[in-house]
Amino acid sequence: MPNKKAVSSLYRNRRRPTVQGTLIIVGLSLFAFIQVYPFLWLVLFSFKSNDEIFGGNIAGIPHTWLWGNYSDAFLGGKVGLYLFNSVLVTSFTIVLTLLVACMAAYGISRLRWKLSQPVLVFFLLGMMIPIHATLLPLFIIFKNLRLLNTYWCLILPYTGFALPIAIFILSGFMKAIPLEMEESSFMDGASVFRSFFSIILPIVRPAMATVAILTFLSAWNELMFAITFISKAQYSTLTVGLQSMVGQYSTAWGPIGAGLVIGTVPTIIIYAIMSKQIQDSFMTAGAVKG
Repeated sequence: MPNKKAVSSLYRNRRRPTVQGTLIIVGLSLFAFIQVYPFLWLVLFSFKSNDEIFGGNIAGIPHTWLWGNYSDAFLGGKVGLYLFNSVLVTSFTIVLTLLVACMAAYGISRLRWKLSQPVLVFFLLGMMIPIHATLLPLFIIFKNLRLLNTYWCLILPYTGFALPIAIFILSGFMKAIPLEMEESSFMDGASVFRSFFSIILPIVRPAMATVAILTFLSAWNELMFAITFISKAQYSTLTVGLQSMVGQYSTAWGPIGAGLVIGTVPTIIIYAIMSKQIQDSFMTAGAVKG
């Protein structure tokens, strides 16, 4: 029977942090603080007045917490309307991108036909097209179709520019799925659509989460299309709305900071919800025995 003192001493030695472990913890803590500090600074900034900001207290804790900056941003700055527009446009963009990209990636990676690789290359060529080169052609097209100052003039180009990287990620993920999984479902009488929705989509959820976050970030933070195709405040997104809050002669920076905090929080929430899906590894190879 082992000596209790020896076991206790061994346990204490294992739990005792080494110099290398302490340095790693300190380094990671410093790195985490550097990453989080800009958001903390923005939150503190949103509660300050112009006098306090330009009076030298730009990075410290507010002397007076101005909670009214958030009400001024929502009511006076119409941040609530801009937030709703951004959520609507981004949500439709994500849903449409995932729907089209999943079906295109399935057809390219899982179905056998001669033009699968040329079609994949055709989609990937879209990654080489700069956004600025499409402003004038898209503006003329949307003007002729009477789509300017609508949500669709943002949803359609956002989806178009998100599709290449989405198809690239999803097709690569689907190629790693063993063919035996679909073959077994076909032997049981399942159709292609049933196999796609019941087998493929549940497996590619990590890739779909990655695509969703990338699409969210690009659509949520986009400014060039939004400021070019939208001239009415009722359809403006958050990026355009916050820019319009900057006055020509004077600017209330506190409410603008509040609007930036409001625009940043959804990004943190979305990533927190989908981070586990992104971190999930490819475990499809072990799904088939033998």
